[in-house]
Amino acid sequence: MTAAEEPTAAHPRFAEALHALALDDLRSQVRRFPDATRTAAEAAAALGCDLSEICKSLVFAADGVPVLVLMDGASRVDLERVRQELGAEKVTRANADLVRETTGYAIGGVPPFGHRTKTRVLADRSLLDHDTVWAAAGTPYAVFPMDPKTLIHHAGGTLADVREQPEGPRAT
Repeated sequence: MTAAEEPTAAHPRFAEALHALALDDLRSQVRRFPDATRTAAEAAAALGCDLSEICKSLVFAADGVPVLVLMDGASRVDLERVRQELGAEKVTRANADLVRETTGYAIGGVPPFGHRTKTRVLADRSLLDHDTVWAAAGTPYAVFPMDPKTLIHHAGGTLADVREQPEGPRAT
């Protein structure tokens, strides 16, 4: 049995990606939970970490072409900023079918890398505010830790400022 075939808490495709990237040691750090960690809030609660330490992997369609956005769990993606970053006419949230077709994973379990297809990746700079972030390991029940720079590197991500900004005081 090869390292990629050994039982793991991670999705088999993601375990294969870890092996292909020579990240086999990371497989032992995957944490599986009896209850789903489908949302960033569920994952943070299960791990006992801050919501912003969760790395969400979100798929959007930019002029119909899938793009992955990596975002900290406490923030929301600003579609206008993504549109500007990509030079697209229109950016929309991908539906469940497009997410699965593009990544090979279901919503709530999409990891930042190890996808079925090569997709453009934008990584919000807010991820760099942490020494370690937790991301889905291919299922809604499993997560893994990684330093954000390494995670963004393996995802092939481009750093960008694509999170919604809090509104400041309004001029009167």
